[in-house]
Amino acid sequence: MPKLPFTGKLKHIVLLAAVVFLCLSPTLRNGFTGYDDPEYVTENPHVAGGLTAQNIVWAFTAAHSSNWHPLTWLSHALDCELFGLAPAGHHLTSLLIHVANTVLLFLWLSGATGSPTRAAAVALIFGVHPAHVESVAWVAERKDVLSTMFGMLALIAYTSYSRRPGTGRYCLMAALFAAALLSKPMLVTLPLLMLLLDWWPLARKESPRRLILEKLPLLALSGLAAAAAVWAQRQNASMAGLDQLPLSWRLSNAAVSYIRYLAKMAWPTKLAVFYPFPLHGTPAWQAAGCLLLLAAISWTAFAVRSRSPWLAVGWAWYVVSLLPVIGIVQVGMQAMADRYLYLPMIGLLIALAWSCEARFLVPATALVAAACGVLSWRQVHYWQDGVALFTHAIAFTEDNYTAHNNLGVELDRRGRFDEALAEYRETLRIKPGDRHGEENYAQANFARGERLMGQGALREALASFQEGLRYRPRNALAHADAGLVLTQQQDSNAAMAELRRALELDPTVARAHLGLGALLARSGQTEQAGQQFDEAVHYDPANVEARFDLGLVRAASGRNLEAIESFDVALRLRPGFGEAHAARAGALAAMARYEEAWSEVQAAKAAHVEVDAAFAARLAAHIKR
Repeated sequence: MPKLPFTGKLKHIVLLAAVVFLCLSPTLRNGFTGYDDPEYVTENPHVAGGLTAQNIVWAFTAAHSSNWHPLTWLSHALDCELFGLAPAGHHLTSLLIHVANTVLLFLWLSGATGSPTRAAAVALIFGVHPAHVESVAWVAERKDVLSTMFGMLALIAYTSYSRRPGTGRYCLMAALFAAALLSKPMLVTLPLLMLLLDWWPLARKESPRRLILEKLPLLALSGLAAAAAVWAQRQNASMAGLDQLPLSWRLSNAAVSYIRYLAKMAWPTKLAVFYPFPLHGTPAWQAAGCLLLLAAISWTAFAVRSRSPWLAVGWAWYVVSLLPVIGIVQVGMQAMADRYLYLPMIGLLIALAWSCEARFLVPATALVAAACGVLSWRQVHYWQDGVALFTHAIAFTEDNYTAHNNLGVELDRRGRFDEALAEYRETLRIKPGDRHGEENYAQANFARGERLMGQGALREALASFQEGLRYRPRNALAHADAGLVLTQQQDSNAAMAELRRALELDPTVARAHLGLGALLARSGQTEQAGQQFDEAVHYDPANVEARFDLGLVRAASGRNLEAIESFDVALRLRPGFGEAHAARAGALAAMARYEEAWSEVQAAKAAHVEVDAAFAARLAAHIKR
């Protein structure tokens, strides 16, 4: 019986898969976070709706969330098709892809080098490293693991092609590379990495010119993917301008980030979901020191290239693969991100594994893997929900305005408005004028004001609405709510001004029409009040108060039949509405329909609403006649 291609490596594959799966399995108990997960999955109808023809077309044509990665959208939609919005299923998919990436890395590297033990060492550390938890435990980062899966398959196909060139093998490799780009454009540097691999470990004998020409179609795919990425970022205005982040700041941060990534790999603690870009730039001494260190490492790797080619290849892999996300073209306001190490770390691990003496390799790998496994197990738990995630980020970073803002959002969703407000205030203290911070701070104040208004704490409610309006002065609903509070405080002039301002900003706000109508009715302007109640009913047909108040105005104007119609609708919307029964009795009595009116009086009393005694007596007298 012929042996299967991977029979000799099966024990490595099983061990790698089992260790990595068990190490990161706690992610299956985590929920979605409020950070990009709603935009990507839970509140995205094109994804949550599953794999429909319409959603497939959308995936290939939309620049949603500042990205164009159709295969990533389709993978999320497939999860929704299979698991709905149960987070465990989505986490399972990401975890299984990461496990597959670990195995594929081992298969590619062992096949390319003929060193399964060193390849297994690289794959094991890759699989359990804490810096990779972000890519696995964050549902919205599916693009990392998915693009790398296709990238690993492309490298396996490329290794096969390099040993037995052929059009079919080349086309397969190019198709897999295209799939990687359709999952995340970060892999645009893969053709350059292939050129490095041509030198070591593949040791290809073709001329450099031929090897470069061979990569041109792949580089063309990279160019198209880069153009699509820029288009998507510009569609959503996500690219930072030079006026916001000068080029000198970006270059300094890039130099520092290259070294910080090395530190995160070597000592993976204090990991955070967001590392804020320094708002005042990087100190010159720090940037200069990092540049000197980068130059020293690069010179060393180049100097030993003949006797230790893996050092030069591994270091160049790291530097080149980080280029698309190092911040020269800045998207967002992060200085760096753990997820960006997902592919680049492979180069560093290769350099270390092949530099380690054979007798130390297994025990050193076991020790490092055990430490990484413990740290990853703990790191996964920080991703259980948004509150834990951003609380952790705040604890281990400084002036993290994004973490404070997002923690506020998470607290807001849980109804912890006062705590949310404290986080938003901190966001604005660190970064005054932050658009997202201002928006969320204002919305939290509005939500707090509504809660206080419902509790009858009118003065505190008004203060919350006014504080929110400082940052979002064109919020019509907040102006309307402030007007309603002022009405209850008997400040009619100020209330009128707020309600009219609300309607200037948005004529469809029913509660503003209702409040303005009540003020006009109170001042004796019955006709104008009726117009406002009519508008309130038009924009909110199910508003019981608007129907009731409209009926009162119609009755006061002698339009009793129309008034009865309004009261009837109010009673259909709210059965047992005693005030509506009492008002309907008055309208019926005015039309001499005394027996019906008497029935309404009884219904009002049954609802514990007092009816004017003199009116009831007159009505009873009419019935006796």
